[in-house]
Amino acid sequence: MLLKDKVAVVTGVGSDSSIGRATARVFAAQGARVALIDIDMEAVQASGTALGEPHRAYLSDVSDAAQCRRTISHIVADLGPVDVLVNSAGIVHGTRITEIGADEYNEVLDTNLRGTFLMSQAVVPHMQAQGSGNIVCVSSIAGQSGGGVFGSSHYAAAKSGIFGLAKALARELAPHGIRVNAVAPGPIDNDFTKGRMTSDIKRELAAKIPLGRLGTPQDVANACLFLASDLSSYITGIVLDINGGLLIH
Repeated sequence: MLLKDKVAVVTGVGSDSSIGRATARVFAAQGARVALIDIDMEAVQASGTALGEPHRAYLSDVSDAAQCRRTISHIVADLGPVDVLVNSAGIVHGTRITEIGADEYNEVLDTNLRGTFLMSQAVVPHMQAQGSGNIVCVSSIAGQSGGGVFGSSHYAAAKSGIFGLAKALARELAPHGIRVNAVAPGPIDNDFTKGRMTSDIKRELAAKIPLGRLGTPQDVANACLFLASDLSSYITGIVLDINGGLLIH
């Protein structure tokens, strides 16, 4: 098992079709003790129940620094030192630039970018103390292409910021044995867009993708597993594209 006896923290696990939930399932199957985090109490409890013991669910707002620190402290006490963090919590809006208000802007930046920063900041001291760790940041093709079908300027800015954050952390933390990488999923067939991904849109998008289909949460989870495991032991500071060839550099 690739993550046997490791403690892995995964944020954004609320939806059963989310990348976070899929990643938690994959990590658990590979031997990790998984701490599942979400802002939705009912959803995070359901995710914890679905995985069962020894995995644990925690209610936390990733955009709140104090909550992040408390939650990580609880996880360390319950499960042991954190070996892996997957920053998967996110939110998307497609509002045009002239109509984006302060509340929506803050929500998108706080959840996607600030949340990634704060959760990383909370786990780093624990990883430094043990001299090892892995952080995987879930970004988006929107950060590379300037938005897209569903995400507009504030979403693209937040997801692009995650690339810079992951690379900066990779440089800073490498001497401590901590690797940091990002993944950039393309169109994923789930309900992240809250019903806006219609069947017609799915067909149109799939027709543009060289591999001929949308991605799945499992596709992204598998990539997160690769980056979180020793299979990628000499990889840090990269952005791993998961888009079926939609964006070939």
